[in-house]
Amino acid sequence: MISCGMLSDWGPSLGLDAAVVALAVILDRFLPEPPARLHPVVGMGWAAALLVSRRPQGPAGAFVLGGVVVAVVVGFSVALAWLAMAALAGLGPVAHLLGGAVLLRTTFTVRGLAGAAGRTRGALAGDRLDDARASLESLVSRDASTLARPLVAAAAIESVAENTTDSYVGPWLAFALLGVPGAVGYRAVNTLDSVLGFRGPNEHLGKAAARLDDIVNLIPARLSALLLLAGGATMRLPLSRGWRGMLRDRRLTASPNAGWTMGAAAGLLGAELEKPGHYILGRGLRQPDAADIGLAIRLAERTAALGVLVSLGVLAARHAITG
Repeated sequence: MISCGMLSDWGPSLGLDAAVVALAVILDRFLPEPPARLHPVVGMGWAAALLVSRRPQGPAGAFVLGGVVVAVVVGFSVALAWLAMAALAGLGPVAHLLGGAVLLRTTFTVRGLAGAAGRTRGALAGDRLDDARASLESLVSRDASTLARPLVAAAAIESVAENTTDSYVGPWLAFALLGVPGAVGYRAVNTLDSVLGFRGPNEHLGKAAARLDDIVNLIPARLSALLLLAGGATMRLPLSRGWRGMLRDRRLTASPNAGWTMGAAAGLLGAELEKPGHYILGRGLRQPDAADIGLAIRLAERTAALGVLVSLGVLAARHAITG
């Protein structure tokens, strides 16, 4: 049994926490995703689906149930992560490093996002439009079955840009501030938004998850947009056009956060990103194609590299403040 005294005698140092981030990034780079049956994120989605399997009638009941599900799943996920890290702390620094990196790795993916977008790029470059449309299933929730070639490319680029926040910058920032439990909590909120935060007849069921996801991403999304611009500058993409696109188009999306990164990407790439019936980002720019998806992937990977550095800086600041 782990006592409070044991935890106070040995705690993670800045160097150890930084090593956890570094090892987690290495695991993501070289190892595939854990099997679905073992992946905590899959478990979060399964738990949420089970809890809402019997939906109450009426918007008020649906809203209350959605709020309860958010509280239960997020709270339980954070508690489990805290207990796991407490147990690892009791075993020593090596256990903390290895176990913490494995747990942190489950909350983000750089490789997975690049791979999913890369499949769309490859199919589109090979003139396999139907395959490109089908590949979007792993990137976006919209119906892609009738999308024209430029709209397929736009959807992939939009997903890559938006998911620089959800897929890694957000989890890394949460870890830097609150450790592994913070990263797990962030991923739980994001997962619940994906599972429950849909529009339509059951919108009230997912309203709590969607609003909480908007709140927790207020800072990460804007940070991601700035990192996209910085990454674009290192690739000699037009920084001023990216900046103008971000500021002009940031409010065009239904989400208060997505427009920041997608607007920046549209400007940097010089491509118009349209979701039919919803928005056009970078209006008046040229139509995107497969090569733009490849450029967006490289831009996102550059953003990830900068995101690691920023998260380490925030981690250092936290350790300096908390001693």
